[in-house]
Amino acid sequence: MNVPAAAMVLAAGLGTRMRPLTATRPKPLIEVGGRSMLDRILDHLAAAGVKTAVVNLHHLGEQIRAHLATRERPHILLSDETDRLLETGGGVCRALPLLGPEPFFALNGDVVWQDGPVPTLRDLAAFWRDDAMDALLLMHPTGTAVGYDGLGDFLMDQHGRLIRRTVGVAPFLFAGIQILHPRLLAGCVAEPFSLNRLYDRAAANGRLYGVRHLGRWMHIGTPAGLAEAELALQRGD
Repeated sequence: MNVPAAAMVLAAGLGTRMRPLTATRPKPLIEVGGRSMLDRILDHLAAAGVKTAVVNLHHLGEQIRAHLATRERPHILLSDETDRLLETGGGVCRALPLLGPEPFFALNGDVVWQDGPVPTLRDLAAFWRDDAMDALLLMHPTGTAVGYDGLGDFLMDQHGRLIRRTVGVAPFLFAGIQILHPRLLAGCVAEPFSLNRLYDRAAANGRLYGVRHLGRWMHIGTPAGLAEAELALQRGD
């Protein structure tokens, strides 16, 4: 497929583990290496040729609204969740009318990555198969993620089909970057729910796939993780 024309950036979270930094600013506006996480994401989207990015708002959302007011590429649309935080699934569901009928990127608003030999978003788009997939998730090797000490999320077979971890350590973690088809959200209601519910449905139908990330990926969940990411960027590891 061609690179999706639209993307959803999930920027409404509370960022509780990043306190005290998020007491006065939303997590996506925290700078890493001199540029906010949100701007880094939008830069990647613009470079890939994405035309429209929908950004949802909740925690200190007016700061994000003001920050994006002069952004020209990609074109920004806002999905306001000030009245009620909808989590990942509900946030995407509410934004569906803005995203259109074709597959779209969806990205966590606090993900930081560097491309490998091929730009990550283009690599993801090149792997998409509309007849076989409802969701395509970027997978990063659990052992090489900067600042990550979790157990991973998925196993992946030779065809890219994903199986959720049940015990032990999984070889891959979900990197917070994906392509979703609107049909996966058919009949959804804009109420709080996690996209994990939809991943499990897609997996049960054999339509949940992954692509291995060949660049660097950084987990920035806490102030300590932010410091580790800053150091990694300075060293170039």
